Amino acid sequence: PDVESMEEAKERAKILAEAAALKQLASDYMHPEVGVKTTDPTLFGRNYFNRYSAPETDEDEFADERAEILAEAAALKKSAVAYMHPEVGVCSEDATLFGRNYFERASAPDVESMEEAEERAKILAEAAALKQLASDYMHPEV
Repeated sequence: PDVESMEEAKERAKILAEAAALKQLASDYMHPEVGVKTTDPTLFGRNYFNRYSAPETDEDEFADERAEILAEAAALKKSAVAYMHPEVGVCSEDATLFGRNYFERASAPDVESMEEAEERAKILAEAAALKQLASDYMHPEV
């Protein structure tokens, strides 16, 4: 029988260890349902501040600007929905929306000053006199 030298025994042990590791890797690849088993406690620690999946922290001015932009976008969306769906109607609950200003509304009659009222009465009296004159001219028999 051939007796192995010490170097050959170490080489053979190294090859067998690599083959066992490759067999374990192939088994893990072919059977993912088995899962991973770990016993090292350092594998369970997490750094919540410097990890890549951590959300970036914004400065106050960026956060305020983002909130303002989101509010504007929500208002634009509400306006677009109201424009595209007129059948929905408008619902309002503010009591001040139902009040009317009878003095400064567009359909309110203009308030005349005293001078304008006298001028108007004078013009209407002249128009009535002219009408009577025209009627007398057209119908002299009356």
